[in-house]
Amino acid sequence: MSALYKINLQQLNMPENYNFFRHIQRGIEKEGLRVTPLAAIAQTKHFPILGAPLTHSYITTDYSEALLEFITPVSTDIDYSIQLLQQLHQFTQNNIGDEYIWPTSMPCKLAGNNSIPIAQYGDSNLGQIKSIYRQGLSHRYGRIMQSIAGIHYNFSMPDGFWPHYQKLCSNHDDLSTFKSARYLGMIRNIQRNSWLLSYLFGASPVLDASFIENNQAHQLETISDNTLGLPFSTSLRMSDLGYQSKAQSSINISYNSLDKYLQDMTAAMQQSFPDYEKIECKMEGKYQQLNSNILQIENEHYSDVRPKRVLQSGEKPLAALQEKGIEYVELRLLDINPFLPVGIDELQVRFLDSFLLYCLLTESADISPQELTTIKQNQQNVVLKGRDPKLQLNISNEKMLFSQAAQQLLNAIQPMSALLDQSQQIPTQNHPNNDVKSYQHAHRAQLDKVLNSDLTPSGQIMSAINSGINFTDMMLNIAKENTIKWQKKPLSEATITQFNLLAAESIQKQHQLEASEQAPLDIFLQSY
Repeated sequence: MSALYKINLQQLNMPENYNFFRHIQRGIEKEGLRVTPLAAIAQTKHFPILGAPLTHSYITTDYSEALLEFITPVSTDIDYSIQLLQQLHQFTQNNIGDEYIWPTSMPCKLAGNNSIPIAQYGDSNLGQIKSIYRQGLSHRYGRIMQSIAGIHYNFSMPDGFWPHYQKLCSNHDDLSTFKSARYLGMIRNIQRNSWLLSYLFGASPVLDASFIENNQAHQLETISDNTLGLPFSTSLRMSDLGYQSKAQSSINISYNSLDKYLQDMTAAMQQSFPDYEKIECKMEGKYQQLNSNILQIENEHYSDVRPKRVLQSGEKPLAALQEKGIEYVELRLLDINPFLPVGIDELQVRFLDSFLLYCLLTESADISPQELTTIKQNQQNVVLKGRDPKLQLNISNEKMLFSQAAQQLLNAIQPMSALLDQSQQIPTQNHPNNDVKSYQHAHRAQLDKVLNSDLTPSGQIMSAINSGINFTDMMLNIAKENTIKWQKKPLSEATITQFNLLAAESIQKQHQLEASEQAPLDIFLQSY
């Protein structure tokens, strides 16, 4: 346990500070493919009853027209966020005919790139730009990679925490500068320790054989019928088979300071890439990509974690960060757990809170190029063979068994879990009831996974696959079981009315946006 972390815990573990920890702010973004009863990607358009994905606050689409994305608003109530996520799943499942919401990160059966329809957002300039951007991704990386789904966890401390914490740190910068610096330190520590999350929550050790394109090099083994994987893998989604980019591998975005981050991101958005120059931006009157730069826009940067802030109308992400600083952190490396109805649960959220606060309150030196190489090696070792009992990681320039490194890190995080329980007035003794909503119970559940890798989501999936079922059949069965569970507990009429109203309002907003625009797309795109 670091010296600074000990000091922070001592100073913050006071009753007058507990309110800060009771008001941690969270938001969850969860993706999920719509699939047919035969486990093929749905070719239907986004259902109008769900609303307009361009303007709906809760239900939208990601890359594909078939790739749903559910978004919970910022909340300090874990139960509320999980419950709303479940209601969104139920409402959607009730309104997509005989289709299902695919319950895992790696996609269903695919029939090549063209089987994945690109998301459409209407005729407004903004809507067309969103589709053009996705068309660019198709040309650059192929659509298959874009069909992968995941969970993003957004985290921030309440505003009142920061002046108090700044005073404890004897820091005299302006508050925005201090806050951004601490969030960047948190991000660097997340990078250093993200291998633990890939082990604990990785849930993609296998995939359907259709995900591998003809002549694509890979090291996967045949695990069962039409199912490829690696025996000790935790998260193929986070491997080179998942989100990868030759262009982006040529750049390293630094999180050592906000200025350096903004500088590196701006350079990547302004630097043309030879392979992308070969793609005509406009062909036969239709745009193929927004530009030929390494990154068309900020969101194209594939990263485990991002510094973010809520944007006002017309604001650009980098300009907002430069002017106002970092507001929250987006954790992006989480797989969807198919054994949980909505892919994540209260237990996981509680551990994520403890993990992220540990990363925030611990020393965080700048990351050198050499350390960045080690970070990437540790991460890839865990995603490819994290459950191998012989796996070793490079921790502080020393080889260490994974199990030893994981227990060491969990032991360091444990006092944070205890503090969170204390702040919530949750008793800290061992609980015989496994359903208790305790941060320390969540912590012990993760330690159990380290001691027994069969308890991890990836271990559970591999156990089922090794019993003889293939990946697609297993996930389709889970999707059907989820649907039956939701049907047994129907939504209230008030909830249905609320969602219907939100859908209608979103469609109206899109129509208003389309009716109010005057600038031709070409001119709007230049200014964009």
